[in-house]
Amino acid sequence: MILLICIIKGLQLYGDIMKEHLGMNAKKILVVDDEPDILEFLQVILEEEGYLVATTEKGEYVEKLHAGGLPDLILLDVLLSGKDGREIVKQLKSQEETKSIPIIMFSAHPSAEKTAREAGADDFVAKPFQIDFLLAVVAKYL
Repeated sequence: MILLICIIKGLQLYGDIMKEHLGMNAKKILVVDDEPDILEFLQVILEEEGYLVATTEKGEYVEKLHAGGLPDLILLDVLLSGKDGREIVKQLKSQEETKSIPIIMFSAHPSAEKTAREAGADDFVAKPFQIDFLLAVVAKYL
C-alpha cells in the first residue's frame, strides 16, 4: 500500500511538473509495460509529440485508477509480469469512471489482437511497430 501511495504521489508530482512545462492542455497518456526499456522508449517518443506521459510496470496500479487523475489514453501491454492486460482492460471498461478511456493494447504475439479486442481494447498495435504508426493510432483517440 505504501508503494502504491508513493507511485501515485510520484505520478502526480510528475504530472504537475509536466503541466507547467508543456501547458495545461496537453493530453495525458499512461503507458503500462513490464519492460523498462519499452517504457522509456515510449515515454520519450510520446513526450516529443507533446503528450504528458506517466509510466508504470505495475498492472495493479492501473486497476486502481480513480477520477481526478485519470489519463486521456492508456497504452497497455497484453502480457505483464503476473498480470494479464486483457483482464485489466475488462475491469477498466466495466467501471463507470474509466470505461470511456481509450485503451490501446500492444504485443508481439500474433494471436493477441483478437483476444485484446474481445477483452474491450479500443485498438491494438503489434510489436515491433513503426513509430509513425503508433503515433497515428494514439492521435486517432486523442
